[in-house]
Amino acid sequence: MRSVRARAAIGATLVVAVALVGAGLAVLLVLRANLTDQADLQAEVAAREVAGQLATGTPYDELELDDEEDHPVQVTDEEGRVVIVSKDLRAVTGTGTSGVTPVPSASAGASPSPGDGDSDDETADDNDSADDDDDGSRPGRSEVSSDDPDFSDGTATVDRTTADYRFAAVEATTPDGVTLTVYAGAPLAAEQEAVNTVRGAMLTGLPLLLVVVAGVTWLVTRRALRPVEGIRREMAAITASEDLARRVPEPDSRDEIAALARTTNETLTVLEASVERQRRFVADASHELRSPIASLRTQLEVAEAHPELLDLPGAVADTVRLQVLAADLLLLARLDAGEKPGSATVELGALVREEVSQRTGDRIAVDVEAPEDGVFEVSGSRGQLSRVIGNLLDNAQRHAEGSVAVSVAADGRGVRVEVRDDGAGVPEDERERIFERFVRLDDARSRDDGGAGLGLAIARDVASRHGGTLTVHAAAEGGAAFRLWLPRSA
Repeated sequence: MRSVRARAAIGATLVVAVALVGAGLAVLLVLRANLTDQADLQAEVAAREVAGQLATGTPYDELELDDEEDHPVQVTDEEGRVVIVSKDLRAVTGTGTSGVTPVPSASAGASPSPGDGDSDDETADDNDSADDDDDGSRPGRSEVSSDDPDFSDGTATVDRTTADYRFAAVEATTPDGVTLTVYAGAPLAAEQEAVNTVRGAMLTGLPLLLVVVAGVTWLVTRRALRPVEGIRREMAAITASEDLARRVPEPDSRDEIAALARTTNETLTVLEASVERQRRFVADASHELRSPIASLRTQLEVAEAHPELLDLPGAVADTVRLQVLAADLLLLARLDAGEKPGSATVELGALVREEVSQRTGDRIAVDVEAPEDGVFEVSGSRGQLSRVIGNLLDNAQRHAEGSVAVSVAADGRGVRVEVRDDGAGVPEDERERIFERFVRLDDARSRDDGGAGLGLAIARDVASRHGGTLTVHAAAEGGAAFRLWLPRSA
């Protein structure tokens, strides 16, 4: 049961079994109903034939009872006494009575024979008939009931052979005014034989069909899942070798297995790029940390040997650089870990003015274009958004020649913060690469001016996690214009 093939085969077999059993029961019920209706029709025809003879005044001993073995007949009067039975009928059940021996009654026998009396007698008889008409005692009109007959199941023993029959009960009124009930049977042997034959065929064929279904399902599922086994083996090999450059085989089919293989390869591609980026990040971080640490160690060793040669400002600068770099790396680690930006409401105009007012060491004064009466509220982390604005201003100060400007304005459903400078600008083919980590353009490679190359990467990551964007364009002043767009607070 741990195998998908086994579960699929068992599931398919159970479903087919339930469907076949249901269909088989339905077929048997319909077949039985149809054959029973045919038996009812035969029994009714036989009963009405006998009832018709009785209604016409045929004497009991002259009744034509054809096919007495196939259609046994029993006739009872109004009091339930048996007056007529088929020849060789030895026992019967399912009718009004189980008797098979006719009981003499006043109404039994043939119709009255005409007398030999004279005309006076005939006149007297006519007068008697007239008197009968007057007092309402004359027998009623003979007829066969037109109502639907009553049907019942029973058995009958004819000439020592007992079988099941379907009996139909039809009422008939004789010319003498006697109401008789005719029970005529139709054999159920054909119905039982047909039902038993179909049932036997189903019971014999059902197991064979289920075996075929289980086998075909097993083979089809095995063939369908064969590529999955190939994918599993390749993934196991990739895990063992740690070689993310390998890919799983993709089948030529266009089914779910092929989609799984393609998605797996896409995941491996993203994972490979992520691991490579992480390795490069660790290498670049190590390189960036090595330089200030080595410089600081050299200065401390020189100061230990020659205190008069201690470069205290340089040591402080290296220490600050280490501190800034460690803070940047820590922030990137939190961003990569999926840290939520928060849902506090931040007014960007006030945040920009506050950030600019705290920058006392800038070599170029920053021109702020943020209306104090405007409302530019966004949702997020005040500290992280302040970091973004600070990084953009640091970048502008590093490359500007004589002017740096920052503006805040509404932009559709969001707020746009733009930082401009009049420096050399960013080449168009480099406008995406500068947002990668530890990337610095050639003219910003110096230790003093270039930084570690993390400021713009951090700014874009923070903007993305706040649902916004950060892009770079050519400024009207001739330099670079960094545009930060954030959605307005709800």
